[in-house]
Amino acid sequence: MHVRTYESIAPPRSEAQKPMQYGSLTVIPVLRSEDSVFGAEVSGVDWNRSIPEATVAQLVELQDKYGVLIFRETGLDNARHIAFSQQLGAELEVNPFYYGRENDRLGEPLLFDVGNIEMDRTLVKPDSRRWHHSLGNALWHTDSSYHQRRSKYSILLSHGNPVKGGSWTHFADTRRAYADLPDTKKKEIEDLVVEHDLWHSRKLASPIVYGNPLPHELAAKPPAYHRLVQKAPDGRQTLYLAAHAKLILGWSFEESQKLIWELIDHCTQSEYVFSMEWLSGGDMVWWDNRQSMHRANPYTETMTVRDVRRSTIIDDGPMAYGVSIEDRRAIASKTPNATDL
Repeated sequence: MHVRTYESIAPPRSEAQKPMQYGSLTVIPVLRSEDSVFGAEVSGVDWNRSIPEATVAQLVELQDKYGVLIFRETGLDNARHIAFSQQLGAELEVNPFYYGRENDRLGEPLLFDVGNIEMDRTLVKPDSRRWHHSLGNALWHTDSSYHQRRSKYSILLSHGNPVKGGSWTHFADTRRAYADLPDTKKKEIEDLVVEHDLWHSRKLASPIVYGNPLPHELAAKPPAYHRLVQKAPDGRQTLYLAAHAKLILGWSFEESQKLIWELIDHCTQSEYVFSMEWLSGGDMVWWDNRQSMHRANPYTETMTVRDVRRSTIIDDGPMAYGVSIEDRRAIASKTPNATDL
């Protein structure tokens, strides 16, 4: 499959993006249409102390509305990053340390090192397994859709000082994209169940190195199953999509990939997308994986240093555990050509 590339899209400031007060918080929307908003830059949080529960509740309300919240120069360290994440959910995802905890720059089970720095502070080496693993992050995806109990939020925090123009994270609004689908397409996809596989997206991005994942990698991360059309926290229908999406239950691989990438391409049109530039250490972005997709810049041999660390809050909502094996078997029994589950 051809691996798609995308431009950075930073919407210009407009009247629709003027600051608004929300209690003690100041909110600047990023994308606004007639009936939808997506992304907001938020200020007014005192990151120097534990965030009051009333403020956390305000932030969650904003998150449900905007899907992506950006905070500048928070000054958070690893411990306070984790502490804030724990205020948003009872459980955080634990780093599987695919290359061994002793080889992880942070060594912190509740944080993922998604920067491009090795243990010795040099940049990740081209053609290393880590380099190729990271290429999947440049495909549009949803964090942890390949877990049967999926994630709810991700929080990505910058350390150090990014080079201006050298570091971006990109977001797509899967709620508004779903709303704009033709009614015939909505009807076609409303009951579909999708198999999500981490190693599928890695193979798409790096087919030579990840064409055959290592046995311990396959054992550590089997596929998961989730409904394609879901209800977002704000009540709107949304698409639960990712480059990890491999098969639609009951469909062939070729048919599945054709529809999945048709929908990903639809969701990542410019009217649904914005790119966040990392400007300084302490910048932080918090997104809802249930109502958005995102991607990183791909690694290149001329890239600048990116020291970014992610926490992932596990979902506790009604769709958190995806589609059960009993329901999958029921779908397979109605589909003569379905593969074994």
